[in-house]
Amino acid sequence: MKIRVNRDVLAEAVAWAARVLPSRPVTPVLSGLLLEAGEELSLSAFDYDVSARATIDADVAETGSVLIPGRLLAEISRSLPADDVEIVTDGSEAVLTCGTAEFGLITMPVEDFPTMPTMPPSIGAIGGGVFALAVGQVAPASSRDDTLPMLTGIRVDIDGAAITMAATDRYRIAAHEFAWRPVAPDTSISAMVPARVLVEVAKSLRGGEVSVALGDGVAGFESAGRSTTVRLLDEQFIDYRTRLTADWSIRADVRVAPFVAAIKRVALVAERNTAVRLSFTQGQVLIQAGGGDIGRGTEVVECELRGDDIQIAFQSQFLLDGLTGIDSELARLNMESPTRPALIQDVPGDAEPAFRYLVMSLRLS
Repeated sequence: MKIRVNRDVLAEAVAWAARVLPSRPVTPVLSGLLLEAGEELSLSAFDYDVSARATIDADVAETGSVLIPGRLLAEISRSLPADDVEIVTDGSEAVLTCGTAEFGLITMPVEDFPTMPTMPPSIGAIGGGVFALAVGQVAPASSRDDTLPMLTGIRVDIDGAAITMAATDRYRIAAHEFAWRPVAPDTSISAMVPARVLVEVAKSLRGGEVSVALGDGVAGFESAGRSTTVRLLDEQFIDYRTRLTADWSIRADVRVAPFVAAIKRVALVAERNTAVRLSFTQGQVLIQAGGGDIGRGTEVVECELRGDDIQIAFQSQFLLDGLTGIDSELARLNMESPTRPALIQDVPGDAEPAFRYLVMSLRLS
């Protein structure tokens, strides 16, 4: 193989593909990036659960393929001088030249690299910005505990031209509904996608339109020459919709930015996993935390309250995760009692709220 490629284009593609490389590969070849030169240059990574492939323009003098240690290639690529990069294979070595810099990298057997999964058929497309917003709002509610795989995923429910994404870690539920363009208008399907993968995909593909594909146990996402596949989780999930549509006797509307800033300040004196207390009265909410060995903090923020006065407490980070997911100037907190969960939602005027976040309250001390 012999190719010449723009340094910035190569570095960006290598970094994008290398993000799925396992930190502890079960076999050495899974630490490698597969470079295949034909009409274009493709860079692929695969760990049996997640695959990533980036395709870029390159001047190909000799077609071929080579398997290079991925993380090392990523480090080298981003440190090269601003010049074109030439990669030539010579026996068991790939020689990378850029300006006066030259690296000889020991390659791995291409034939040992596992066969990449086939991209399933596309079922529709989403704007990259909409996709990234929805994933960013929902993913914080997913669990990091791998002993319960269902809780580490994001549930994707597709019903015609509407998609709902939802996640839960048992202490909160986040859901976002948005429109998309299905290939078939009567599409109805559900899938559980690992949250960590969906977050990475959303970050990296937010610039353009994202094609969504679903097949037998596999989901695929593709945009602008970059594609990712991921093995799906078990489809079992809680009935989240009924828990987000309860009747609420108390409603408080508050401006998001000052409310979030005040909670962050007051929480500085809250010990880890202790409560931030919110006291809602007509026209204001009093935010309180601390009172133990560290100290205490209080702040007042304006709000519009409908219903009775209420004092309720939440784990500060859980509360902030819900509020920072709001994409409107106002957030609405729907409450029933100090011992019941509260529902946080955006206030988009006359439209139905797209984002809902149910969070457990804590016992007031």
